[in-house]
Amino acid sequence: MSIRVGLSTASCYPLSTAAAFRIAAELGYDGVEVMVWTEPASQDARALRELSERHGVPILSIHAPTLLLTQRVMGNEPWGKIDRSVDLARDVGAGTVVLHPPFRWQKEYATGFVDGVAQREARHPEIKLAVENMFPWRARGREVQAYLPHWDLRRNHYAHTTLDLSHTATSGSDAIAVAEELGDRLSHIHLADGLGSYKDEHLVPGRGTQPCAQMLEMLARDQFGGDVVVEVGTRRLSDEDRLVDLAEALAFARLHLAIGAGRISSPF
Repeated sequence: MSIRVGLSTASCYPLSTAAAFRIAAELGYDGVEVMVWTEPASQDARALRELSERHGVPILSIHAPTLLLTQRVMGNEPWGKIDRSVDLARDVGAGTVVLHPPFRWQKEYATGFVDGVAQREARHPEIKLAVENMFPWRARGREVQAYLPHWDLRRNHYAHTTLDLSHTATSGSDAIAVAEELGDRLSHIHLADGLGSYKDEHLVPGRGTQPCAQMLEMLARDQFGGDVVVEVGTRRLSDEDRLVDLAEALAFARLHLAIGAGRISSPF
């Protein structure tokens, strides 16, 4: 079975969740990852199901509101936010919840984080809680470990993980080595690129230094069982340029997945 290529609604920000579904359908994406945000529709299972049915685009995954800017979304209690995200995923038919590791100031949450994720997966075996790799924060030549237990997924044993290639650029990690070391625990991909800036650039794949093509070809060759979700930044673009970038990202993903699967030869 071909690996599905989804579109994160975050790739369409500041447009609405509804606009992201429309764009995903227009460009031919296989599905959508919903970033839970302050917008009510992103938190509403009924609204999301209606958008999915209207545009004929399935919801592949839910990104829990664990970003710095979504600390008050779905409440203030960290585990409550995760539990509500799992419920939302179940209600819309998504098989994956993406979540970030705790911030270092969330010490109580961080202490039980690995076990808490495992317990929730045991209660909801139909949902993968795929913890995402992050990166150290840098300022004025100093590096701060902003996440606990750690930003590097390899430091802790999670059953399911998300590998974000913009984050590997920011952290200076070898994305291929990380993927190989994670092995079967790698279950979800955020496809983006970066040049190594501390800003976490989320460039269109192929425009940075990350091995995006090599990664996609490896996933297809190894018959990866998860989804690839395009998560790129387009907030400063015109509507026309946004469509161009998102179409390019989709074409890039499908080309290199097809090469890896042996369906076509490399044109390069």
